[in-house]
Amino acid sequence: MSAGRHPESPRLDHCPEGLPQQAYLGQAWFDREMRTVFAREWVCVGRVADFTPGTMRRVTVGAAPVIVARGAEGVARAWHNSCPHRGSELCREAEEPLGKLIRCPYHAFAYAADDGRLVSTGHAVPTADFDRSAQGLRGVASRVWNGFLFLNLGDDPGAIGADVGLETLDNWPMDGLVTGHRMQVEIACNWKAFWENYSECLHCPGIHPELCDMVPIYARGIMGESEALGWTPDAPPGRNLKPGAASWTMTGAPCGPEFAGLSAQERAAGNSFVTLWPSAYVVAHVDYVRSVRVVPLAPERTLLVAEWHFAAQTLAQPGFDAGAVAEFAKIVMAQDSAASEMNQRGMRSPAFKAARLMPEEYEIWRFHQWVRARMEDAR
Repeated sequence: MSAGRHPESPRLDHCPEGLPQQAYLGQAWFDREMRTVFAREWVCVGRVADFTPGTMRRVTVGAAPVIVARGAEGVARAWHNSCPHRGSELCREAEEPLGKLIRCPYHAFAYAADDGRLVSTGHAVPTADFDRSAQGLRGVASRVWNGFLFLNLGDDPGAIGADVGLETLDNWPMDGLVTGHRMQVEIACNWKAFWENYSECLHCPGIHPELCDMVPIYARGIMGESEALGWTPDAPPGRNLKPGAASWTMTGAPCGPEFAGLSAQERAAGNSFVTLWPSAYVVAHVDYVRSVRVVPLAPERTLLVAEWHFAAQTLAQPGFDAGAVAEFAKIVMAQDSAASEMNQRGMRSPAFKAARLMPEEYEIWRFHQWVRARMEDAR
């Protein structure tokens, strides 16, 4: 055990080996993750409110093309983007109008948008052995958490999982928040390399000068006091943000009215993170909420989709600029992206076999164990 490490500290008491090089470079490993981790876990695809009623939109869940169909009544349903007849895609554009039917553009087979049942076989005349009831659209499980839509390709999906309780953001008016700004960027690294960078702050002093100024504890290379040697559970929780700052903005000042229902501890924290592997994290501040989605594209390509969500009255302020609010986090994310790409390039070296994790990288170790378990369970 490391000297000064309290048994209740999350710090590791050893320096374990990380995932092997092929976990970040290999196509076979990546394909297996798509068949296991991303095909069986809940994947966030955005805010329900951002799917326009009366439209269907293409999304990707792991390697699977999926349609999110939001009817005029506002209910969002998800289907595999593949016609049961011959497999043709059903939704060809990024977004298309949706009526009562989803019609295959290839042979005009038509399906009810509300329950996926086969309504018409177009010009085809099936014989008596054709079971219409078995030829409906293949559904994808969907759930909504705090206004975010999650999809699951599994046959028997369980509950949505997070690193903290799903009630962590209950004091925020999550369902009513409106997306005010969006950033999408492709980065040249494995999806896990980005998550690993997110999961530790050893890199913060050298990579994030602005963030370390805003959150002074990060300048010590740790994410929280419980990681420090000498910490004990009776130590009073401190304030996360620097004196005078209340939120992650360029000035530290709130961008609008602070959310009324927050506790004193939540206000003092300045940021509350919820991590939902494998696809998203949400960070809530006193005045707005940011979400980041992680979309694997290839072994060394990952899409990041960051969105900033505000109360309607904040967006309605005269001259309000949601993009200006986003600037601080954009600086941090650009630094994280560059660091993740730098790490990815180095892992291509034949000298790299696997990481040797430090005690402060306990969250990376937990993430590695989580990935391995999902891949092994699927066998």
